[in-house]
Amino acid sequence: MAEKLIDPWGSGLLEDYEKIVKDFGLEAFNPKMFPEPNRLMRRGVVFAGRDLARVADAIKGRKKFYALTGIMPSAEKIHFGTKMVIENMAYFQKHGAKTVVAIADLESAAVRGVSLAEARKRALEFQIPAYIALGLDPKKTLFYFQSENREVTRVAFEAAQKITFNEFRSTYGSPEPSRIMSALTQIGDILYPQHEERMAGIVPVGIDQEPHIRLSRDFVTRTQSTLKFTQVSSIYHKYTPSLDGGLKMSKSKPESCIELPEDAKTACAKIKHALTGGRDTLEEHRRLGAVIEKDMVFELLKQHLVEDDRELQEIYEEYKGGRMTSGELKQIACEKITVFMNGLQEGIDDARSLVKSKELNFIS
Repeated sequence: MAEKLIDPWGSGLLEDYEKIVKDFGLEAFNPKMFPEPNRLMRRGVVFAGRDLARVADAIKGRKKFYALTGIMPSAEKIHFGTKMVIENMAYFQKHGAKTVVAIADLESAAVRGVSLAEARKRALEFQIPAYIALGLDPKKTLFYFQSENREVTRVAFEAAQKITFNEFRSTYGSPEPSRIMSALTQIGDILYPQHEERMAGIVPVGIDQEPHIRLSRDFVTRTQSTLKFTQVSSIYHKYTPSLDGGLKMSKSKPESCIELPEDAKTACAKIKHALTGGRDTLEEHRRLGAVIEKDMVFELLKQHLVEDDRELQEIYEEYKGGRMTSGELKQIACEKITVFMNGLQEGIDDARSLVKSKELNFIS
């Protein structure tokens, strides 16, 4: 069983996404299920989910449903994985979802050692503005702090009566008290939007957060006769690879990890040293073309920096055909990430003003 563990608090990574789908009983994601699939859905970056038909039917039938994500207010920067979550949240928001963002100040205190006061400060000054800058409509988004939400705490205590120690250990591996409390509180978060009205809901996450979804779904199944929650759905995206070819960008390798926001010149310098699929010599590259599957810069363009599919296809054909060099590809990426970073910082600054004006929808 140990080899099937995914640790949402650790750094262990599973490389085979197909194996993950099989081992954890996930559904392979089919973008045709959803109207106007976004870039991540169209390009296979979103690769799996649970109970997807439930939410797809809600969208098509214009029924009530919600999309939920969380903020871990323990860092001064975010990463591309967070960007992907927000883009998927924005997609469901656009298609009618009640959009809820939980600020995990209790989890941050338990697992990261960040005080509630510091967590609030970080969330208001950076994370919430960043989420808005990345695409959430502040007028259509509900925010709350875990520490101030009694309903979340109530459901967490309900879950504590249903989840066994052995089940927790088999799901997470390490049964540390802080992790137990954090996981139970996340069940309360995931189900909170159903407090007043039962409805379908979806949680977009990276695959490392799958244990929280699984535990929440188990709780819903066990309490169906009494609490009658609607079963929660989820979608999972792949990691953004490290620029050196690793599976996931990590702050432990700062030279291969681009954080958000980051100075555009610094980001470009990292891109220029990234692993590419270019050949050893220009002559060989012109003759054989790039090995795009090994190119981290093209992957960055595909996942994050090129919105238009036709533009990406043109870049692919030019690079694959050897008519575009790795240096030229990196130059394209540098130009696009400069525009993105400048826009992101401007968006964060604007959103900070919105937060200070207290015009956001906070649930108390």
